[in-house]
Amino acid sequence: MISMFNVTSAGQLAAVPIIISGGSLVELAATQLVINMRYALMSVTLSQKLDSSVNFFNKLIISFVNTDEVFAVASSKSGTVNKFYMFGLILSPFLGWTSGTLFGALAGDILPSALTNALGFAIYGMFIAIVIPEMKTSKSMSVCVLVAISLGCLFELVPLLKAVPSGFVIIICSVIAAGIMAYVAPIQTEGEHTRS
Repeated sequence: MISMFNVTSAGQLAAVPIIISGGSLVELAATQLVINMRYALMSVTLSQKLDSSVNFFNKLIISFVNTDEVFAVASSKSGTVNKFYMFGLILSPFLGWTSGTLFGALAGDILPSALTNALGFAIYGMFIAIVIPEMKTSKSMSVCVLVAISLGCLFELVPLLKAVPSGFVIIICSVIAAGIMAYVAPIQTEGEHTRS
């Protein structure tokens, strides 16, 4: 059920310990808000790619399954995308996510712990595989990723910044990197001229 109503790996990984320890609903909601804030940023960016066939109700459905992978695939497509493209794009991940969670829960006790621990890194590899091709074709994307990585390193190396919780670090680095690139190299929509 958690995979059907909270389509986010980081959100689920953060929620389970809070639920197990009997944490409050306020703590659970605040944690989800902080960890999943990046999806609001991704949705704002993705809204620039949607054509006029996508109405408000369609946007609500799309935003519910706007995962990192959905965002990366939709953003890398040239031109605008319509509601049928987006519904097709979100259907497979949603079904895979929910059935994968069920299978993982059933198989978790069967597989050796070394294998289950190794599978925890698979999601990072998958996201890297989606981002790298876009970085090869987009200088702006490459610069944005490098800015975010550099900022992340600062939070790891500067003693005062090390105290910031990792969920906030991700949000801060993402917002700053995206803000810099939105100012320096904004996404051009049809009819707009590039800045000189």
